[in-house]
Amino acid sequence: MSYSTPAAPQLDALDDLASRYVDVDAMPWTDLPFEGVQAKVLLRDEHGVRTALVRMAPGAEIPFHEHTGLEQTYMLEGSLSDHEGEATAGQYVWRLKGNRHIARSPDGALMLVMFETPNVFLSGELEGLTMEQFMAQQAAE
Repeated sequence: MSYSTPAAPQLDALDDLASRYVDVDAMPWTDLPFEGVQAKVLLRDEHGVRTALVRMAPGAEIPFHEHTGLEQTYMLEGSLSDHEGEATAGQYVWRLKGNRHIARSPDGALMLVMFETPNVFLSGELEGLTMEQFMAQQAAE
């Protein structure tokens, strides 16, 4: 199995069993295709496993989407809510494959998110697409 930290490819050259120390502060934030939402991908593998630090500005939201695998979120700052509830700093929420929701952050948020891709978007500009498909389209334009 191959793991990587996209912003730090030199980590991939280490011995297979070596620890990978990632300087998260030195990594740039990447704008996601949702206004006010940015991420730093800390880990990914070829099977769709992702770990990311996600930052949402006050009022930002991630449109209606379906999870195709487990999602886990630990809230570091602020709040994240959907139609089922709200998680605030120091709280943890997880969702099973098939869960559908709109993720909103009325007051802004910083969170550690571990999930399996691809999420499928069910409305808006990304309807019918996964994040990976949308990003590939943007890069091709």
